[in-house]
Amino acid sequence: MTHSPSCVSNRRLLRSCTALTAALCLLFVSGCSALPAFQPAPVAEVTERYEDGVNVLMLVNGDHSLPEGYEIELTELSNGQRVASVMYEQLQAMFDDMREQGVYPVVASGYRTPEKQQSLMDEKILQLQAEGLSMEEAVKEARKWVNPVGCSEHQSGLAVDINADGIHSTGKEVYNWLAAHAWDYGFILRYPKSKKHITDTSYEPWHYRYVGIEAAQEIRDWNVCLEEYLGQA
Repeated sequence: MTHSPSCVSNRRLLRSCTALTAALCLLFVSGCSALPAFQPAPVAEVTERYEDGVNVLMLVNGDHSLPEGYEIELTELSNGQRVASVMYEQLQAMFDDMREQGVYPVVASGYRTPEKQQSLMDEKILQLQAEGLSMEEAVKEARKWVNPVGCSEHQSGLAVDINADGIHSTGKEVYNWLAAHAWDYGFILRYPKSKKHITDTSYEPWHYRYVGIEAAQEIRDWNVCLEEYLGQA
């Protein structure tokens, strides 16, 4: 039996297509097997670490409020702001090193009383309403920037907003230095840009939280936020 040239050509084309399909499938399977398996974020071996009786790994956010009756020993800074005494030594050492390198920071906000935290929330809501948002929308948006009373790290005394002095340094200089070195003094950038879906808080390059040197360096090395580090993401 003989075949017309067109039949022979079609069969050769079919064989070529089949071979090509098989090759592509093999390549796809090989490529997939070479892809790394999904690895969950590392989690700390301990979720509590105490310094001077204070759990510096305490998680404070919208889902984890401060313990009832929480109290913390505070140290007052030269500008009147107060911070947890447990972190004062490392904060002072960090600021001293920054100034030696020509960068001049200030603590714009440290410890906040419940009353102060509520007033900040109220002010933010009013500001957003003035911009045209409804009350419901304003409350929802305000929570992205200001945590409710009892859910703010500033109430723990372990968080500081660090800005430039406005005379010798710019905000960018201060934020860049902190992003590169704060970890070595036990402070972490609490709300990184890449972790907003976890922290549920907008990026704040000025907001730093004291967790102790060991935890801070692990958080940096593992590229995780505090929620991930404590297994609470």
